[in-house]
Amino acid sequence: MNKISNFKFQISNKEKGFTLVELIVVIGILSVLAVGSIVALNPFAQFQKANDSRRKSDLAQIQRALETYYQDNGKYPSYSAVTPPLYRIVRLDLTTADWGTQWQPYMNLLPKDPVSSDNYVYYSTGQSYYLYATLDRGTSDPQICKNLVNNECPSIAANGITANSCGGPCNFAVTSPNVTP
Repeated sequence: MNKISNFKFQISNKEKGFTLVELIVVIGILSVLAVGSIVALNPFAQFQKANDSRRKSDLAQIQRALETYYQDNGKYPSYSAVTPPLYRIVRLDLTTADWGTQWQPYMNLLPKDPVSSDNYVYYSTGQSYYLYATLDRGTSDPQICKNLVNNECPSIAANGITANSCGGPCNFAVTSPNVTP
């Protein structure tokens, strides 16, 4: 009787757990699935989309504030063209409002590009304005400027703005209702 119970114990002990080959196969399958998921989701492209969405939202907020300014003053604010920082909004007291600073009473804080090496660009004639940004996804974004010249909006050169003033090519723009980018 003792030999039979001992034999059963040995058989059941051998049946527990996975073999080394089974573990390696499972780890291999999980690795393939993980790599496939990362490739399918492409986190770098997702970060670019998020930054581009933020830029579009920022420029839309500034656009609303500029329209309010126009209603109050009968013209759009001038821009800083001589002293750095260039292509910034000039406040009513003639000081330059840099991105990330206050522009009262129109905005508590002027938005700043999410990438520290990039800038928004503001240009105005008084009766029209242009706001530019660099979209990370470039030509793969459907809302970039049409008919790009050197990967930038055609109005960049037409307005005499220095190439790459946005930190990269200024390929996205919003404007006053009376002009097109």
